[in-house]
Amino acid sequence: MDMNLHSLSRRLIELRMEHADLDGLIDQAAVTVADDDLALRRLKKRRLALRDQIARLEAELDPPEPA
Repeated sequence: MDMNLHSLSRRLIELRMEHADLDGLIDQAAVTVADDDLALRRLKKRRLALRDQIARLEAELDPPEPA
């Protein structure tokens, strides 16, 4: 169980880093490559998918307590 939590924590960190990298790419692409809307939409879609994965892992690592 402890190894599973460790690997989940590590995966969560990796996903957060990738999400932050995509944020930078999207900001840069919005300024420099304004004509390539398709590429920008793909980057944003990938960022959203990462955000969903991050939320799922966070919920798995720290499940909400029953009321």
